Amino acid sequence: MDIKQLNKSELQIMKYLWKLEKGFMKDIVSEFPEPKPAYTTISTLLSRMCKKGYVDFEKLGRDKLYYPVLEKESYFSGQVKSMISNFFDNSASQFASFFTKDKNMSIEELEEIEKLVQKSIQQKKADE
Repeated sequence: MDIKQLNKSELQIMKYLWKLEKGFMKDIVSEFPEPKPAYTTISTLLSRMCKKGYVDFEKLGRDKLYYPVLEKESYFSGQVKSMISNFFDNSASQFASFFTKDKNMSIEELEEIEKLVQKSIQQKKADE
C-alpha cells in the first residue's frame, strides 16, 4: 500500500482507532476532546479513509464497526524514512546526530538512546 502522509484530521482518527483497535462511530467521536466534531464530519473522513485503504469496517446491522488497516508502526516507519530522505540526505546517522545535539535532551534520554543503539548492534551481530 502506498502510504501518503495523513492530514491532521485523518491522523487524529487513526490514533484513536489504533488505540481502540475497533470502534463504532460513537466510540471514535467520544475519543475527541470537547468541543467534539459533528458525526457527519467524522463519517465523511472515515468514508474517505476507507476509500484510501487506511480503514475498513464490518457491517453490524445498521452500524459499522471500524478498524485500522494501516498499521501504526508501518505508518510511523514510512514517515521517519521520508523525513530522513527529505531533511537528512538519506543519512540515518545525520538524523541521529541531529537529536543527540538537541540541548533539551537529558543525560537519561541520551543514555536510553545509547542502550537502544547498543541493543540493535548486538541483535544485528547475532543475526549475521
